[in-house]
Amino acid sequence: MIAIIDYGLGNLGSVANMLKKIGARAVVTSTPEEIRGAAGLILPGVGHFDEGMRRLRERSLREILTERVVEAKTPVLGICLGIQLLARGSEEGNEPGLGWIGADVKRFSFPAAERLSVPHMGWNEVDIVDEGLFRGVPSTPARFYFVHSYHVVCDDPGSVAAWSTYGSRFTAAIHAGHIYGAQFHPEKSHKFGMAVLKNFAAVAGHAA
Repeated sequence: MIAIIDYGLGNLGSVANMLKKIGARAVVTSTPEEIRGAAGLILPGVGHFDEGMRRLRERSLREILTERVVEAKTPVLGICLGIQLLARGSEEGNEPGLGWIGADVKRFSFPAAERLSVPHMGWNEVDIVDEGLFRGVPSTPARFYFVHSYHVVCDDPGSVAAWSTYGSRFTAAIHAGHIYGAQFHPEKSHKFGMAVLKNFAAVAGHAA
């Protein structure tokens, strides 16, 4: 079973529906017993970094998630705000992040002459450098749906699984051991996102 972590932020139903479509067993939960019994974890999210961390703390989820991810090495996939929460912290606020990856979260910043709006919103191509989550993803071109004002900056570029470009190159996905993250929304990215979630389900041992 894959546990989709419910901390009050995110497109939980959309993620659950996409997993059901690919034949993976999943449950939306904030219950420690279900989280502890899951073979894979998905941390989705939309909204403010500090609010996300506060909600994890208020629901006593940080401890059980750290137990499962850091100690038990359970595969985890952070989506949108979820990938940002995996980092040490964000320019968006003051709360410490989960700190599971060596990374910080930065806001998009462009010269006024470029006239690029923030948030970055819509379909964008990605440059895949780590097949991992992207095995079988159509590459002509690979396109995913983004909605974000902030992006993860990894200490080690080798942790970047895919890049995208909006004004300048930014991290679209990460892979560091059993920890995965997607800045885009796979649940909104049609066949491209379906392939990503199917690959994560396979990592967790629950593919169709």
